[in-house]
Amino acid sequence: MRTLRVVACLLVLAGARSSHALPIRRLFEPTDLEVEDPGVAEVDLQLGPIRGPNSWRLVVPDFEVDLGLTREVELEVDGAVAVEDRSGEFDHLSPDNLWVSAKAGLGDVVFDQGHGDDDLRLAYGFQVGPKLPTAREAEGIGIEGLGLVGAHWRRTLVVLNLGGLMDPSAGRAGRPAGFEGGFDLDQILDDGGMWSLTGELGGVLFTSDDADQLTATAGFTYHATAMLDVSIVGLVGLTRGSDRGGVLLGISPKFRLW
Repeated sequence: MRTLRVVACLLVLAGARSSHALPIRRLFEPTDLEVEDPGVAEVDLQLGPIRGPNSWRLVVPDFEVDLGLTREVELEVDGAVAVEDRSGEFDHLSPDNLWVSAKAGLGDVVFDQGHGDDDLRLAYGFQVGPKLPTAREAEGIGIEGLGLVGAHWRRTLVVLNLGGLMDPSAGRAGRPAGFEGGFDLDQILDDGGMWSLTGELGGVLFTSDDADQLTATAGFTYHATAMLDVSIVGLVGLTRGSDRGGVLLGISPKFRLW
């Protein structure tokens, strides 16, 4: 699974609800097929300014905490906290709902081309778990699930995400629900694998009364050590319900707990 790592999952969809005058929150972020080694934890943090459909916000931070449980299963806790500009200054703290999930790698297939590095490797897995109501006005428990298919060929790594979500109820606005999908692309740039070009495209097609999302990102990741990545990424929204744009700085340290 480690050969299918897509380093920069940095808010591909830092999108949000644009209706009902609720706090702007990220709803979907494509993931990768990496499963951490047992006892290894990774803390993935992203910070920066985002221009939403109606106002600016500072992400402080978007976070993902991964903990390897077995060689094929890890626990993930995924959330975000932002400070919104609602009255000419950043004074409104807005947490997102918390996604607590299990990610599992189910297997992989190698298509032997007879040239070593030219072999095509496909892997597949899933990620699923409850959404906890930590956002303002949120009530009840939601759920989100993704099917994952990854491809690795030479220096190119791509992961397809397809799934759906049903968020906690958002007060009078109801319960956001819909189908989601996206791609993560990681293109290694040098022989040593120190630098990667990352690009992502993803969206949410809502079945509830919420504006659909489609967002694209591009950026660079520097693999400083085996236990630390640093990245920078820009994003642009392509639909009315998406964020208009932004820039995010990422840092992803790893720690061995046992």
